[in-house]
Amino acid sequence: MRVLIIENEPAVARTLLKGLEANHFAVDLTEDGESGLHYATEIQYDAIVMDWQLPKLDGMTVLRRLRKSGSLARILFLSRTDHVSDRVSALRAGANDFMVKPFSFEELLARLNTLLRRPQELQDTIAVNDLVVDRVRHVVSRAGKPIPLTSREFSILECLARNAGRVMTRKTIEEQVLSLAHESAGNIVDVFISYLRAKIDRGFAKPLIHTIRGVGYLLSEVEQESSIALNQSDPEGNQSQAVAQ
Repeated sequence: MRVLIIENEPAVARTLLKGLEANHFAVDLTEDGESGLHYATEIQYDAIVMDWQLPKLDGMTVLRRLRKSGSLARILFLSRTDHVSDRVSALRAGANDFMVKPFSFEELLARLNTLLRRPQELQDTIAVNDLVVDRVRHVVSRAGKPIPLTSREFSILECLARNAGRVMTRKTIEEQVLSLAHESAGNIVDVFISYLRAKIDRGFAKPLIHTIRGVGYLLSEVEQESSIALNQSDPEGNQSQAVAQ
């Protein structure tokens, strides 16, 4: 899941950034409403945690412009005032939730997870053949065997699992999973796919992670005729020596 934080209080921003990354979210952070609006319109986020009082553009202005543009991201508002009128205004403008500072990070995380589990989200546990991905506990197993994954590996596998049976391009995976800090890393998606293959497929009779020539990656129990070795070609058809089976 990819989250945007728009927060100009350094201490609050650091708490949110570290806490959300520790809970397997890909997080981008900006400190003013103008850049926050730019990020949110250029990148598809699952959720946005946004302060009311922001420099350049205030939170309500950002909220109204996002909803007017058709953004469906879950938006959790933060504010240092506890006026009922502010809560009502934010919710009427399209916010999904509202919290008053100071707040408990554990409560914010619980509320955010609740927002992300609303109807259009898939189930908390996803199974593809004998692979089981528990999105709530961040636990993965195959054929009953626990498979330890890093935070980034889990996020990419979850992205593939949520779209099981559908080819995901490298760009789509980057947009949904990787923070802006990773965007310049070139073949980073290839590298993580290689790590996942070593843990998810190696030692099992049936591979589940497939590469589709010229398109992208696919998690499926059905063998794909156009699946090729990653060290022969990447999704755009370029040679890639950085990734091994």
